[in-house]
Amino acid sequence: MTNPDHDSPLIFIVEDEADIARLIASTLAEYGFRTETFGSGRGLLARTRRVQPELAILDLGLPDMDGLQVLRELQEQHPCAALILTGRDGLTDRVLGLELGADDYLVKPFEPRELVARVRSILRRYQKAAASEPSGYAGVRFSGWHFDIGRLSLTAEDGREVSLSAAEAALLQTLLKRPNKILTREQLIGERDLDPFDRSIDVRISRLRRKLEDDPQDPKIIKTVYGAGYLLCASVVWE
Repeated sequence: MTNPDHDSPLIFIVEDEADIARLIASTLAEYGFRTETFGSGRGLLARTRRVQPELAILDLGLPDMDGLQVLRELQEQHPCAALILTGRDGLTDRVLGLELGADDYLVKPFEPRELVARVRSILRRYQKAAASEPSGYAGVRFSGWHFDIGRLSLTAEDGREVSLSAAEAALLQTLLKRPNKILTREQLIGERDLDPFDRSIDVRISRLRRKLEDDPQDPKIIKTVYGAGYLLCASVVWE
């Protein structure tokens, strides 16, 4: 365990129960993370206009707005990695959270060490994506699309622009780095061990298809190879 320093990853925590917020912040600080806590969704969103965190931990039951709306606005305005930490354990909330760009979903009550492990896993995935990004390139063209890496946005040939969440952008980059090769769900999700029923990658693939494909039900760009994984069918040009 280490004390946080100025170069440590910054994590925003939005949690309206003060005791839980203190527990999360103190646990992360023990493992070397910097944190800022907020008791409301609006407080977090206002802060992200000035400071960009590496990751946001979001409760869903907030006093001023639903946590899923916070996640939606965060990913639209200032995309970053996100982990939902909530007492709501329904399948609908889990799927919707992943649809809106969350990287992971953890239900209360939680084991602090598991929270730290999941935070580290998410950050490692983003660090690996950044490190393996072709050096000196700002974007990539494929299948009539231009992906702007810095802005996390897609532009179609007709000029239409589509925003991506941080999680969607990271997944797309992984696919673009290995075009026309089958990637397993485990390869796509990165460090975290997959539960046999974990469908988080499938949810994100579905969301990417809705943004990229003319007909998401009959995808031509991101194909499913049943029993194996997913395949990006495209010629890729880095720029």
